[in-house]
Amino acid sequence: MQRARQRQSTDEWQRRYAHRAGVEGTIAQGVKGFGLRRSRYRGTAKTHLQHILIAAAMNLTRLDAWLTGTPLAATRTSRFAALRLAA
Repeated sequence: MQRARQRQSTDEWQRRYAHRAGVEGTIAQGVKGFGLRRSRYRGTAKTHLQHILIAAAMNLTRLDAWLTGTPLAATRTSRFAALRLAA
């Protein structure tokens, strides 16, 4: 556990994790809002096309939110953080 924490303090680990952290939100949006977890089709060609169309739909949704000035959703506050805020 201590070795893992030491690794997390290196610049290389933080650079790689920053990339992953940026992608996680996009994947979550695709899964929750656009059904990215399961494919409707069999075969790689149709599945690939579905992923391309989902990516286009996500981009259009983000563009619409940007043009209309829709604010980003607030993230959930954990119970531990809520205790700290209540104090």
